[in-house]
Amino acid sequence: MISRQINIRQASVCGRVVSSYIHPGRSIQPIRSLHESKKNEEDISRDASAKKYYGEDVEYGALSKAQKAFLDRVIRVDQAGELGANYIYMGQYAVLASKYPHLRPVLKHMWEQEIHHHNTFNALQTNRRVRPSLLTPLWKVGAVAIGAGTALISKEAAMACTVAVETVIGGHYNQQLRVLMNQYDVPIYDKKTGEKLSDDEITSEIEHSPELKELKDQISTFRDQELEHLDTALKHDAEKAVPYILLTEGIKLICRGAIWGAERI
Repeated sequence: MISRQINIRQASVCGRVVSSYIHPGRSIQPIRSLHESKKNEEDISRDASAKKYYGEDVEYGALSKAQKAFLDRVIRVDQAGELGANYIYMGQYAVLASKYPHLRPVLKHMWEQEIHHHNTFNALQTNRRVRPSLLTPLWKVGAVAIGAGTALISKEAAMACTVAVETVIGGHYNQQLRVLMNQYDVPIYDKKTGEKLSDDEITSEIEHSPELKELKDQISTFRDQELEHLDTALKHDAEKAVPYILLTEGIKLICRGAIWGAERI
């Protein structure tokens, strides 16, 4: 009879000699030290006892003057921009809806979204008591003239106008979102104890106040819808407008000038 060979291995743990019997062919599993096991148990216990904060558990520190001024400027210029977009689509719809019936639902859909954007920023402007741009009457007249004027040239020219406007607005919204995401860190406190939360205690759910998060979400949603309008215009032959480059670059220049003026006047 052939006896089965048994390997005996000795390991030192905390000063003791412990014999472990290893069957030939089986991999040898390392023996964890008691110190490592105890440390892991303490880490698990600490993680389990850590408090998870929710919106109702915290309060936010005050914004700086510069942060407040930027928010006011965001609301004022975005309200002016959406007013302009609203009136541009008004001018386009008035000219193209009856002449090109197949474009009516397309134009109506985009115009209705712009009306919603405009109404949203009107409400924000009122709630935060942000003064409107003093050039608002000029924006209305100019926007209707651009919308109707390009539509009178051709439906392709009207779509080229949409490409130019939405390109500028989409880029402008992206710039605002970068600032709101990176330059609006304020202290966050435990509502009950008044103690400031550490970085480890601040989760993505509470890193920004509900008001700021709502504004970011609205701008992000509106940005995506503006870029959808851009894609829609390209699908409807915007690039066939004559002269396409002159139209789009000229209207982009006007839009950037309007943004600059609305931020300051």
